[in-house]
Amino acid sequence: MYQWQMTGLNEPFRRVESAWPEVSPDEVLVKIAGCGVCHTDISFWHSGVKTKHELPLTLGHEISGTVVEGPPKWKGKNVIIPAVLPCGECDLCRKGRSNICQNQRMPGNDFHGGFASHIKVPHRYLCPVTDAALEKYSLEQLCVIADAISTPYQVVKKSELEAGDFAIVTGVGGVGLYGALIAKIMGAKVLAIDISDEKLRQVKENGIDATLNSRGLDLREVKNRVREIAKDLGAPKYGWKIFEFSGTAAGQELAFNLITFASTMSVVGFTMDKLEVRLSNLMAFDAQLTGTWGCKPELYPEVMALVANGQLKIGNFVETFPLSTINDVFKNTLAHKYSKRSVLVPE
Repeated sequence: MYQWQMTGLNEPFRRVESAWPEVSPDEVLVKIAGCGVCHTDISFWHSGVKTKHELPLTLGHEISGTVVEGPPKWKGKNVIIPAVLPCGECDLCRKGRSNICQNQRMPGNDFHGGFASHIKVPHRYLCPVTDAALEKYSLEQLCVIADAISTPYQVVKKSELEAGDFAIVTGVGGVGLYGALIAKIMGAKVLAIDISDEKLRQVKENGIDATLNSRGLDLREVKNRVREIAKDLGAPKYGWKIFEFSGTAAGQELAFNLITFASTMSVVGFTMDKLEVRLSNLMAFDAQLTGTWGCKPELYPEVMALVANGQLKIGNFVETFPLSTINDVFKNTLAHKYSKRSVLVPE
């Protein structure tokens, strides 16, 4: 087996051959079909975000593949490996918050991840890939369920969004576009905000109700435009569900300033940048500000069902590359040269 390891900040990944690992009774060895390139991977490689495992480390946490070694019930199964693997025993896990289990292990962070030919992981929370999903998409395409789809699915559910609500999504890149689509599937009237006409065109062509390019607009102009759009859509004036996916200070500031009475703002995108906001707005508007981390594995079958039954279409949003091109793919992703989620496929 082999891995492409990160050796240092902004350093090229290098291919490393490794011995077949020993698999314990609670583990499986998965032959990787595909591993998506996430903003988190870019943050580890380029932005100085620290990994829990010391370098060198194989990144990658958005993984699909086939079990080649492990208990008989798993051997030969096609699976999605959750991006967050909880312990299942602690207080947080027992209270339904397994996504923030403090004993959790994350591929490509706590241990060697998915930019490799194979990976050894605990089998407790593996999500089987259904035949119905494989009739629509290849196994490598389905790896995006592990994070790009499951993360926004959890946050939309957590927001208690209801049919008829007005959902505002800031940043419709590789994760945000799924957030917009999932909110639409759940019955919301959805506005997508971004600074890329191409990304906005893409979500509009896939059923999102309205779009707004915020480039060059000040906060007051954006707020006025959003109110107009809500009125045109016949959306409620209050109780807006705001989802911040851009992972930028500007996006977070914009999303916070859109909070109105009974709003819920959910922070999904990550940035090391800081910003100043007036928290008293939350008090004055009786609003909520919430964060989210990954997706608890218990929700993965629901996500799989959305894809398998055709409600959530992913084919237009995934592009595959040979794993050997990892260095070029990371550079091009950093330079925003791709409009689709990049998935690296082992040769």
